[in-house]
Amino acid sequence: MEDELGVQLFVDRRRRPLQLTLAGQTFLEQARLAVAQTEQAVRLTRLVHQGELGRLTVGFTSSIANSVLPDIVQVFRQRFPEVKLVWRELSTHSQIQELHDRQIDVGFFHVPRKIAEYEDLSFITILEEPLIAVLPETHPLATQAKISLKALAQEEFVLPSRQFVPGLSEGIYHLCDRANFVPNVTQEATLMTTILGLVAGGVGVALLPANAQNLQRKGVVYKSIKGKTLTVQMAAFWRHNNSSAILREFLKVTKTVTGYSH
Repeated sequence: MEDELGVQLFVDRRRRPLQLTLAGQTFLEQARLAVAQTEQAVRLTRLVHQGELGRLTVGFTSSIANSVLPDIVQVFRQRFPEVKLVWRELSTHSQIQELHDRQIDVGFFHVPRKIAEYEDLSFITILEEPLIAVLPETHPLATQAKISLKALAQEEFVLPSRQFVPGLSEGIYHLCDRANFVPNVTQEATLMTTILGLVAGGVGVALLPANAQNLQRKGVVYKSIKGKTLTVQMAAFWRHNNSSAILREFLKVTKTVTGYSH
């Protein structure tokens, strides 16, 4: 090694204990650093391979945030503390586009009827829940335990934006169609909190997923709908060809927390 480096590493090889020259001490320190860095590189590489290190970008809408998303996040962070989760609140259309563009790794949104058109995406259902009616607390029907959807046929509606959440919007219109009326929509809104605020202000009534009840809003009441009502499905979507180990582990946690496997 001395011949290769062209320097003397030991003061005198004949004397014991051996003593390093200043050059030898420097070389030893750097060699130890190199070994430590190599070991660290091996450890990190294995963590990445196992889905325990790195980052995952997640798209979501307010419906999932109001329901099972907090539980998914809590369990995943406990199991994989070294994975950084990046959150992006986006419309359904934006999530689909960003999945195609590889801007997000997984997205949560209501299943649109035309999902078969997106052949490059896979999905698993994680939540299925009924629609409920949201009324101003001063509404004549506010004292009833349950209400008939037909009783709202002449009402003005504040509904989720068809552009922002088409899957949910399609479900609402389909439910009204089954009750033989088309909702008179006076206002569309993007966020559930906005819809609840407008309902509280008397702008109209709303139909929303049952998870809206998790939002405590003064001035509104939540009512179950009589008879057989429609359920809307929330799903996790990802690209077919995304082989990320982190995504694989995230989906495992999602399935475990929600109890869905398909």
